[in-house]
Amino acid sequence: MKNTKSLKFSGEKRIYTKKEIKDKILRKLSANGIIDPKCASNEELYTASANVIKDIMIKSRQSFKKRIKATGAKKVCYLCMEFLVGRSLKTDSDALGILSHVESIFAEWGKDIDEIYAAEVDPGLGNGGLGRLAACFMDSLSDLDYAANGYSLLYETGLFRQKIVDFEQIELPDEWLSRATARLVSHPERSVRVRFGGKINEKWQAGTLEIENYEFDEVTAVPYDLLIPSANTDAVNTIRLWKAKAVTNDIAVGIENAPYFKTVKETDAEIITRQLYPKDEHDEGKLLRLTQQYFLVSASLQSIINDYLADHGTLDGFSDNIAIHINDTHPALCIPELMRIFMDVYSYSWDDAWETVIKTVTYTNHTVLPEALECWRVDLFSMKLPRIFMIVNEINRRFTTDLWRLYPGDWERISRMSIVAYNQVRMANLSVVGSHTVNGVSKLHSDILKKSVFHDFYKMDPWKFTNVTNGVIHRRWINVANPALSGFLDEIIGTEYRTEPNKLILLENYKDDKDVCQRLSMIKKSNKVRFSEYAYKKSGVRIDPLSVFDVQIKRMHEYKRQLMNVLKIIAVCNDILENPNKEIPPQTFIFGCKAAPGYVMAKKLIRLILALSEEIRRDTRLKEKVAIFFLEDYNVSSAEILIPSADISEQISLAGKEASGTGCMKLMMNGAVTLGTLDGANVEIREAVGDDNIYIFGLNSKEAEELWKSGYDPRRLYHTSDLIKKTVDRFEYSISGEDFSFIIDYLLYGSHSVSDPFMCLSDLPSYFNSYNKMINDMRDDFAWNRKALINIAKSGVFSSNNSIKKYADEIWNIKPINSISG
Repeated sequence: MKNTKSLKFSGEKRIYTKKEIKDKILRKLSANGIIDPKCASNEELYTASANVIKDIMIKSRQSFKKRIKATGAKKVCYLCMEFLVGRSLKTDSDALGILSHVESIFAEWGKDIDEIYAAEVDPGLGNGGLGRLAACFMDSLSDLDYAANGYSLLYETGLFRQKIVDFEQIELPDEWLSRATARLVSHPERSVRVRFGGKINEKWQAGTLEIENYEFDEVTAVPYDLLIPSANTDAVNTIRLWKAKAVTNDIAVGIENAPYFKTVKETDAEIITRQLYPKDEHDEGKLLRLTQQYFLVSASLQSIINDYLADHGTLDGFSDNIAIHINDTHPALCIPELMRIFMDVYSYSWDDAWETVIKTVTYTNHTVLPEALECWRVDLFSMKLPRIFMIVNEINRRFTTDLWRLYPGDWERISRMSIVAYNQVRMANLSVVGSHTVNGVSKLHSDILKKSVFHDFYKMDPWKFTNVTNGVIHRRWINVANPALSGFLDEIIGTEYRTEPNKLILLENYKDDKDVCQRLSMIKKSNKVRFSEYAYKKSGVRIDPLSVFDVQIKRMHEYKRQLMNVLKIIAVCNDILENPNKEIPPQTFIFGCKAAPGYVMAKKLIRLILALSEEIRRDTRLKEKVAIFFLEDYNVSSAEILIPSADISEQISLAGKEASGTGCMKLMMNGAVTLGTLDGANVEIREAVGDDNIYIFGLNSKEAEELWKSGYDPRRLYHTSDLIKKTVDRFEYSISGEDFSFIIDYLLYGSHSVSDPFMCLSDLPSYFNSYNKMINDMRDDFAWNRKALINIAKSGVFSSNNSIKKYADEIWNIKPINSISG
């Protein structure tokens, strides 16, 4: 074994023996009064192992911090409202190189390793793609030896646990935190205070403006760290999670006067971090969300600056040593908050503060949907954050003055670009104005940003806009989630792909090897059996593992077009009923999704999927050939079992509406073949795999935009397409006794004379034909498995390691620590 002292500044990983790990786990168990590990529960074994892993990572973290300090490496601070990290026992063990030890130890004790993994709760720190992307990026930042910290909130309860009762989504509290403390490292000594509301008094003294804030509410932010290890070096970065606490043991100062606390029993500060994405249909919820966002950025920036001062003794060179990244608009308040700290606390002039902010901050946009571009009403914003509102107004005044010089008299353009206008504070505009680089998350999305969403800003500062296509961490989604596949890859192409995902391309050398393709097919079948067993254990529903697994795993939203998938399934059923002797393979359509609690249409669509599933199950003419399975309470852990089993990856949003998507990449990595529109990352997947290894259908983004502008007429499609008419007419009759006739109105007429804004019927015939072509192509086992192989081989380009390298080189200007001379 290498001497650990010689490794402190090398970045090499400390290698642990099985005996060392076993002894550490036994000591943790003994400390809790457990002498015989065979008598320990799964939860006790998980907790002991998690604490052992945490201790190892803390030691590596200390070594890593010394390397950072010795080299003076620039650090990226990644602010995001959510980090959907998933379970960690298996992934952290794999990263630390001790996974085989852990699994062997538990096997010796007669324990089922899968049950121990299942004893870990999924942290309720995220909702969907945004949070999962942020988690992948933190993994890659560690793997690539960059200095980085993520920042978010320590929510006590996640979005919700989904329960299906009588076709209805029921939301149960996701109270995960009380069962997940083994992962967290608390640092109460590094707590900071955050102020809300109050009054502002401006005083000029000796030519200097002094800001006095009084009668404010004050809350303590206590940091808890999640440790993110590297698979390649001793690097361990952190995600710092802030928990709100009252300043004293009494009630929090001024909280009883805050409007959003009047409707709940608790009157303490802790409600700020009680819930991920609280409902915001009313002003109380809007104020709580605004409070959460400011709490995140204020606490994080104070921590960043405190750490910087501890290392440097001055704020000089701040933007040369710190990169602050806004992941979507939720943390956009860091721009005015950083201005406030520089000016009000450290006496910077406006110009010096603004120059530092611009050089420090970067912004990723994640959506083109207008309703997702955050805006706050001026009255709410100014009441909750009076000093920040003053700063935002001044940023806006200076910016619009510059616009007037550039575009004199062009009031329409200036109003579009304004940060404060029409009684709203526009967070996307603030993010663009206050950052030095703005990126989209796929080539198509970035082009759309430049051509439409931020076109005015792009015309003004074209150098500011770039693209970084999203990626996913292959370490979790192949190495850990699909051990059968990763073991096979080790044998065929070697193990380098485990740390260098671009090496997956070596698999393409075997695309014409029938034995290799056949073995991939057997791996897929074993994963389908695994998921079928998991589904039965979870829901009591039996899935045919020999059927085609057609998978759509997205949050339930109209733009994701789960409805169009349902229309396709109805068309498949109609075809079977009309052609009962037609030979087709059995097909299982799998949905994994949650609807936001207040999203009425999304909940109705879940009800439709479940009702149709039940009707098919009861129909003797259909049930042997078609099934629908709805995966209740879909999360990261269930995705790790489902994704390796998928045959078809449904990526079917209307072209131009999906920014990127990352589920498409995870499915591709595991050998699923994409059925999709030319939207988001599908465009780049097609470029990677070629037209023969993806099934593209429907309108492209330009055609979709032109059709909508020229007047989308679904009634004409209904009357000219037999497929569409028969499919839509199905809703004239009940489905499992439920009335879904409103779907006809939605598809053909719509409310307020606006038909389905995502134009499902425009793409349905092409979608149905492409699906049938996939099913027919599956008859040739070798040809189909060859497509799956090529998808796996080409998936390395969609590793988040590649995304992070581009951010590091082109946006953040950071370098791997091992490449820096200390």
